[in-house]
Amino acid sequence: MVVDLEAPADRALTRPRRRALAAVAAVAALVAVGLVTLLDLRPPAPRGTGTPAGQFSAARAYTQVEALGAQTHVAGSAANDRNRNRIETALREAGLSPAVQDTVGTEAGQLSGGAGGATFARVRNVVATLPGTASTGRVFLVAHYDSVQVGPGGNDDGAGVATILEVARAMAGGPRPRNDVVFVLTDAEEACLCGASAFVSAHPLAADGGVVLNLEARGSSGPVITFETSRRNAALVDVFGRAAPHPVGTSFAVEVYRLLPNDTDFTPFLDKGFAGLNSAYIDGAAIYHTPLDTPATMDRASLQQHGDNALALAREFGRLDLSTMESDGDATYFPVPGGLVHYPGWLTWPLAVAALVATAALAWLARRRGRTTWPRVAAGFGLGLVPVVLAPVLAQVLWAILAALRPGYTEMVDPYRPLWFRLAVVALSASVLFTWYALLRRRLGPASLAIGGLGWLVVFGFALAALAPGGSYLTSLPGLAGALAGLLALAMPRIGVVAVTAAAAVATVILLPTVTLLFPALGLAMGAVGALFCVLLGLAALPVVDLLFAEAGGQRAMVAMLARRHAMYPGLAGVLAAVVFTVVGLSVDGFDAKHPSPTHLMYALDAGAGKAVWLSQESTEQQWTSRYVSGDPAPLADFPGLGDHDVRSGPAEVAPLQAPTVDVQQLPSASGERHVRLRVRPQRPVRLLSLHVDAATAAVVSARVAGQPAPVGREGEQWSFGMVFHAPPPEGVEVELVLRPANGPAGRVSLRVMDGSDGLSGLPGYRPRPPDVGIAGSHSSELVAVATTVPI
Repeated sequence: MVVDLEAPADRALTRPRRRALAAVAAVAALVAVGLVTLLDLRPPAPRGTGTPAGQFSAARAYTQVEALGAQTHVAGSAANDRNRNRIETALREAGLSPAVQDTVGTEAGQLSGGAGGATFARVRNVVATLPGTASTGRVFLVAHYDSVQVGPGGNDDGAGVATILEVARAMAGGPRPRNDVVFVLTDAEEACLCGASAFVSAHPLAADGGVVLNLEARGSSGPVITFETSRRNAALVDVFGRAAPHPVGTSFAVEVYRLLPNDTDFTPFLDKGFAGLNSAYIDGAAIYHTPLDTPATMDRASLQQHGDNALALAREFGRLDLSTMESDGDATYFPVPGGLVHYPGWLTWPLAVAALVATAALAWLARRRGRTTWPRVAAGFGLGLVPVVLAPVLAQVLWAILAALRPGYTEMVDPYRPLWFRLAVVALSASVLFTWYALLRRRLGPASLAIGGLGWLVVFGFALAALAPGGSYLTSLPGLAGALAGLLALAMPRIGVVAVTAAAAVATVILLPTVTLLFPALGLAMGAVGALFCVLLGLAALPVVDLLFAEAGGQRAMVAMLARRHAMYPGLAGVLAAVVFTVVGLSVDGFDAKHPSPTHLMYALDAGAGKAVWLSQESTEQQWTSRYVSGDPAPLADFPGLGDHDVRSGPAEVAPLQAPTVDVQQLPSASGERHVRLRVRPQRPVRLLSLHVDAATAAVVSARVAGQPAPVGREGEQWSFGMVFHAPPPEGVEVELVLRPANGPAGRVSLRVMDGSDGLSGLPGYRPRPPDVGIAGSHSSELVAVATTVPI
């Protein structure tokens, strides 16, 4: 048997004399850094009712959460009216003078506007101002007080509202700020962001803009993350890092959120040019928008962090000259133990280039020192793509297995107890990395693989700099640190282990929070992203990983063979850990009465045709739902008010429900047109009304809904006009249309009207869910829609 006399250790960046001791010390240091980094992300301990009046107390705020989240309170409901009264009372008790903005808000194209339509709502925003002593602008604290139609909103957004009420109490009882501080509790956020839209469009206090702090929750626990900012955020981030006692946020999250189709009340403020920060806690998302979003599920530590940050930022922005908040560009920022690192965004490309130059210099010097060759460097880089691709693929395979075993997971943001599955993804990623390294270490050498790994960090740094500049730091900085550490290790071998361990520590501080925060942010269905960043962290730490492998070169053949076999143990251990974590996760996260499997079901009745159907928007048909619907998802043409989602359907019995009626008033009109004023009247208690005009019968020249201008459909669409109105008054909604009928001014025009209420109980053919079957978090779950066609 031929023995490779060139030992891998001789081709490594470091050559410690006491390899085992160096390995133990390096790993211990990285574990310590990792633990400190993770512990620093934890929310602070909640404070009790005895907390000084000028500080935030989660216990005091939680009493508001309990009252606000006692029952479902969708916009327009009696329960929402009671919560609004409670909010007004709390603000008065704090010494403020709240007022209600009662108006109609609109947000075109949001959530449920239907095909070619726009969304409207009657909203009643609660607004109170703490006047400043010499105001340079206004600071707005914003949260919405309505809930979804199926859940009590204990977290979403009871957390935000309770935080603002406690902050208002603390600030009103202390020294007056320099700037006006405006507390805005918006209505109808869940339906259409219409409360926030109405405030920024029509309220006098919003006319001059300002700094807005929007408070949200998309789960029940975890650190409060500042996940969105206005553009040109450098000055804002500086204040956030300096003033917030628990600043958790990354510019990468901001970049990702800007690419997503998600919206909060922050969006209308941004659209009107406000500066600001958007924050939420996002772990425990299984309860999001479901009946389980109760006050009891809230982690009060998360509430404490919301309050600590909001109070500190309100005071700081209340103190500053707000005219200086406009910056030339965005900042790059990320959390580190004890604070927030931030630097100007213009450094993104220089740092990416510096990482490239340093990595190239390391490759050159390693070759000169005999640690590698150019072919080996190229091979290390090329083969470095294997773990970068394979680990995310295996993470998606794991998700596919989980979804097959537990179809209910596909209807959730995350499982109820996702920790074990997240650990399984991490273990799979580690297994891929260790196995890849063990297979290639002797052939290519540790230095070649380390330099190749840094090369991929550089590639990602450049890609992110081009596509999402705020995320380039994730790989540029670890790549730069790793390359500089490698150069130092080659130049000063005695401190080589210290240098590469320090570089790995830099990568840990930067990438470990990213992995930790990505899992709850994206859910297990996108666990591949978490797996990718796990591998990138491993590539950044390869010189330390190498210390875990025995020196095999230059030994007898049998010893060398045993060493190679032992080198596979870490990878096998990772596979075993992934299997164990998955099995444990499945055993502890079964569906039961406290953690039901989510299902989505609606009922739609065409009162004119005398036909009814069950509908479901489930991505994967659930066992309970299959008794009502079947087949593949398909468009639903006759109910445009439900939007353009594909749905599964099944026949249903006709319920004795009346469709809305339409009163028609003819108005003077131009030649060839018809000008009409319509009043769409519900015939039963509903939370929404919709009206659509069939484009085959008329084009719509212009439209107004409740006095607000409305967009009309584009040519070629099925509906030439569409609107959905949330929280309609009992007398109905007035719609004014200028029509151009297809068959002349006197031609018949077809209107499709629909209303929607909530709750399937009592419908013919409906059977209540068993205890272990729940309601999916959706704005249309449990909807009862009744539609008809009205000719005019």
